[in-house]
Amino acid sequence: MKNVKRILIANRGEIACRVIRTCKAMGVETVSVHSEADAGALHASISDVSVPIGPPPAAKSYLDADALIEAARANGADAVHPGYGFLSESAAFANAVIEAGLLWIGPPPAVIDAMGDKERAREIARCAGIPVLPGSERIGPGDTVDAVETGSRIGFPLLVKAAAGGGGIGMQVVDEPRRLSSQIEKTQSLAGRSFADSSVYLERYIRNARHVEVQVFGDGSGGGVHLFDRDCTIQRRFQKVIEEAPAPGIPETVREEMRDAAMALVRDQRYTGAGTVEFIYDRDREDFYFLEMNTRIQVEHAVTEMVTGVDLVRWQIEQCAGTWAPLSQEDIAVRGHAVECRIYAERPGKNFLPSPGQLDRLRFPREADHLRIDVGVREGDAITPFYDPLIAKLIVRGSDRKDAVTRMRNA
Repeated sequence: MKNVKRILIANRGEIACRVIRTCKAMGVETVSVHSEADAGALHASISDVSVPIGPPPAAKSYLDADALIEAARANGADAVHPGYGFLSESAAFANAVIEAGLLWIGPPPAVIDAMGDKERAREIARCAGIPVLPGSERIGPGDTVDAVETGSRIGFPLLVKAAAGGGGIGMQVVDEPRRLSSQIEKTQSLAGRSFADSSVYLERYIRNARHVEVQVFGDGSGGGVHLFDRDCTIQRRFQKVIEEAPAPGIPETVREEMRDAAMALVRDQRYTGAGTVEFIYDRDREDFYFLEMNTRIQVEHAVTEMVTGVDLVRWQIEQCAGTWAPLSQEDIAVRGHAVECRIYAERPGKNFLPSPGQLDRLRFPREADHLRIDVGVREGDAITPFYDPLIAKLIVRGSDRKDAVTRMRNA
């Protein structure tokens, strides 16, 4: 058993507030961090201690690993929770946290590294017997690759994807051979700026597809459980907007195979903690293919919590402390159906560009057993242009999907 009495949350906004809520319920103290732009932010005001870590740009604050670790050590934190985004899937940061004598709330750095390299993760999944979409090997700047020949072998339409990418960044659909070479160059340039890795790879694009994922929790020894599945098909710019659990309209045999595939990866990697195995589901063929594994808590974890009654953040903290009691799969059940709507400060009429400014009015329905609100702002707060424009999530549960959708509309 490890001593976890104070946790530094290396994040901001909605997810920082979410982690703080569970910490308070557990009697664990919290250290938040804030940039100059977030000095008055909600997460900074509800934590036990809040530490300034730099100027508004994320590269000089929330992505400054040294500043985050120093804040943890200087303020008596025992562990670091990375949330999602920022450094949550940085193996280098996880390793630095551990080397600083702190506990890392997440899987080991080696697993983060393996799953963070999308092309390498595909190969690991393939070796574990999980279906993988036809694709190319890694293509770096200057590689002598016949893009058209490679693309024709895989089959058009194609997706050009950043090998180190995430969050939909650096993904482009290419319908015809003549556009492929130029799109590879554009994606390599964007990937280099966004992820410090210009490598890309090609993958077959399925038009009539759904984005389905399985929530898993590993015990670090090859065991663990899944917490069923979610559907995240409704997206814009390859980023999720509405999620629901369980995923509707999938044949039960396919659903079971998908969950089994996710657990095969947990066993293969001896996975520790919360993770999500994402799949592309081909509606025409009723086949599924491995997409990626996220080695962190997901934005949409709340829909899973609503239908299972599990607090995944509590599980993460308990596992880090050595107090998590592994469950059998039979101990976890789905109750009803849940839907989550993300609330963004964006302008839909302008290609969903962020809409910074002051939040003059903010009203939410009252929380209830069937309705949950995860929020990172208050009325009067400033929505800055420096970070992701997600400000809140509205989650409802119903007796079935129709009931859940009705309740969401009424909320």
